[in-house]
This record gives sequence, structure tokens and C-alpha cells, in this order.
Amino acid sequence: MDTPRPSTPHPDRLLPPDPQGRAVARRIYEQVRDLPIISPHGHVPASWLAEDEAFADPTSLLISPDHYVTRLLHASGVPLEELGVGGARLTEDGAREAWRIFCAHWPVFAGTPSRYWMESELADIFGTDLRPSERTADALYDEISAKLATAEFRPRALLRRFGIDVLATTDDPCDDLAAHAAIRRAGDVTARVVPTFRPDRYLEPGRPDWTTLVDTLGATADVDTGSYDGFLRAMEVRRAHFVEHGAVSADHSHADVVTLSLDAGEARRIYSAARTSSATPAESTALRRHLLVEMARMSVADGLVMTLHPGVARDHHAPTAARFGSDVGCDIPVAVEYTRGLQHLLERFGTAAGFHLVLFSLDETTFSREVAPLAGFYPSVFAGAPWWFLDAPEAIRRFQGAVTETTGFTRLSGFIDDTRAFCSIPARHDMSRRLDCSYLAELVTRHRLDEDEAQAIARDLVLVNPRRTFKL
Repeated sequence: MDTPRPSTPHPDRLLPPDPQGRAVARRIYEQVRDLPIISPHGHVPASWLAEDEAFADPTSLLISPDHYVTRLLHASGVPLEELGVGGARLTEDGAREAWRIFCAHWPVFAGTPSRYWMESELADIFGTDLRPSERTADALYDEISAKLATAEFRPRALLRRFGIDVLATTDDPCDDLAAHAAIRRAGDVTARVVPTFRPDRYLEPGRPDWTTLVDTLGATADVDTGSYDGFLRAMEVRRAHFVEHGAVSADHSHADVVTLSLDAGEARRIYSAARTSSATPAESTALRRHLLVEMARMSVADGLVMTLHPGVARDHHAPTAARFGSDVGCDIPVAVEYTRGLQHLLERFGTAAGFHLVLFSLDETTFSREVAPLAGFYPSVFAGAPWWFLDAPEAIRRFQGAVTETTGFTRLSGFIDDTRAFCSIPARHDMSRRLDCSYLAELVTRHRLDEDEAQAIARDLVLVNPRRTFKL
């Protein structure tokens, strides 16, 4: 019987294949490899760090929360319930079986960023060189489980080990942020862990549960949201609560970024109609587009950076969403337009002092045509890093060329990991650093940059750009 093949990530992975370019990239990478991680947008639950309990098993840590992994397994015929998706806690036997399924399907991840990240996690965090396979599944599971039972692998210890300087979570406006308060009280959390204001659900009057949501918002803010003016006031109160707890940004994701301003009377009329479910779909859409401008107005006032990542068909497979909830891997990108859609918002606030607007896209055709030109003119606009589905090595390389030719490097946000998979954070940031160094080495070998400039830019992309963009 063949011995299972070891799997050790190559030290020069993602660096240029030609000797000259690789040598330059190595020198640039040495300058940034061990720099702290700044993660200004992500989805790691704050409760993990507040409670600091040992992770239950490899599956619940590495597989169940990672919809990059679970969606591809689902595409290969694996039922999501067998992977612990949707919040259902697997038994010990169930968790081990899910891990076996993942390992047996390892070949389906070939060429994907999930494969790259998982290889880095297994080697760099858990110190194993076993390649996942049907034969190695139990040995890997036991090896990782034994380490998860130790103090060195509890959430706060890993946070320190990963070198994370800033970690942002994503939070509902009605969250009391008690977990964040507990993190601040803990004496062994060295990172700055901040909440992010995510009001999407409350800006969609066409939702069947919208009235219930805004009533809850009003109760939380202690403001009557029966009126449009009360709704705006409640939003301002909750944003202030988040700012008091360290928030630096407000995150928005809708079907489009079309913006408009209704006159006050029309906004009040549509809001009242939506409260009684009598607003038309067109009216509900108009109010949502108007409210996005109101969010920008509030960002100018309270300083929260406004981030936009539109263009997603949410819950594309309704039966899966009904059974498992949202954010389980069946959101699919659609085309989106920025230039005309954002013109009204930017005419009002694009040059407002202190306003920061970060544009992300799941449609890479917009990078060179719209996002980069907008970031190349408006002082408020920054080009967000390649987002979900586009945070793969080849897509990032296409982004680098498409955007920097118009904006240079100073208008880039820095890398955004956008992940629920805690242990993938260092792997994702390291991948980005390697790709940045590879691209910068190419500019050096083509005599478009000097090497000292490339090294400075690489450091800025890791430390300066995200701090400046997100006002850290």
C-alpha cells in the first residue's frame, strides 16, 4: 500500500517563475512577510473572542463556517446538513464524518483559493504535512483535535499568534455589542477588535419582515420608528452606539448602487405605505436608493467609512435559503453599474471633508471602467480589494493591472479578507502579500519602478493604505 504523500506549501508559491523576477519578489516579500495583519472587514463572531472557549472540533472550525468550502462540496453532491451548515451542531461522530467527506473530496479543490488557504492553514497553523485524502482523514482529524484542546489554540491565543493588529466583525444595528465590551475588558486581547454597522435589512422596505425589523430598531434605539423621521433618528442613535464601541465603518450590500434623493414629503409617504405593506415594488426600491444617500449623509456626520459591495443575487436557491438561512454559499454575483448609479451621491458628498467611500465589486469588468476612474478623481473614493469570488490569485492579478494604471497604489484599500473562517485569515493575507510582491517585482524588472520604491509600496499596501482608508 502506498504511503500517503506529504503536502508542504512551497516557500516561493505565487512568486514569479523567472529567476530574476523571483529574486526581486523574494526581497520585497521579506519586507512584508511578518508585518501585522489589518482586517477591516470580516465575519468572525465576536463571541468567539469574548468567550475564548476551545474550538469543538476541526469541522466546526475549518469547514462548517467556510462557504467557499461547503458550496463546492455541495456542488459535488454533498448535502449541506452533513457539513454542519446553518448553525446545527454536529455530534462528534457527525463532525468526524464531515471531515472525512471533505478529505475524500480534496481533488475538487484543485486550482481554487480554498485549496491554497487550507494547505497554508494545515501547514502553518497546525504543523502537519499530511495531504487530505480518504486515507489520511482520521489521522488529520485526530492531530488537529489534539491541538485544539490545548490553550495555544484557543481563539485569543490564535489571534495573537496570527499577528492580527485590527479585526473588524460585522454586526446588526440592534446588536448590543456586549461581546465587544467583554473583549475590551479582557486583559489578554492585544488586537483592536471593532464592530461594523451593517444596516442592509433595515433599508429594504420591500422585505416581508421590514416592519418588524424597524419596530425592533426603534425599541433598541428607544425611538418611535412609526414615522420616517423617527426611523432616521433611530439609525443615527444606533450608529452612535457603534461609534462608541469602536466601529470605523458601515457596510452596505444591495442589488445595485443607484442613488437618488426623494423630497421629504415623498419619502414620508412611501415610508408610511411600506409600514402597511402597500408600497409598490418601484416605491420600495426608490426609498431604498434614497436611504443609501441618507447613510452617506450620516457617514459625513459621524465619520463612519461607507463601504459598498453590491451586485449579488442573494439566496439564489430559495429552498436552500429556507432550510439553512442566508450566507451558506448560494449567493451568486450579477452585473452592476457604478458611474451613473453613484453620481447623485457623489455630487452631494464626493468632495465632502472626511467622507470615505470604499467601492468593492464582484463584477471585475467594472474595475478599470468605473471603480478605478471614480477613485482616480473623487478624494472620498477608494478602490476596494477584489471581493468574494474575485479574491483568487488570478483575479487579484487582473485587478492589480486594471486598477493601478488609473489610480496608482495610494487609492487602494489594502487587502480585505471578508471571511468567517478564522484560521484562513493569515493565509489569505499572506496570499495577498505574495501577489503584491510578485506584481511589484514585475514592475521593477520592467524598469517601471526602482526596487526601493516597490518595497515601500508593498509595506504601504499592508499597513498604510488600510489604516488611511478605514481611519484606523
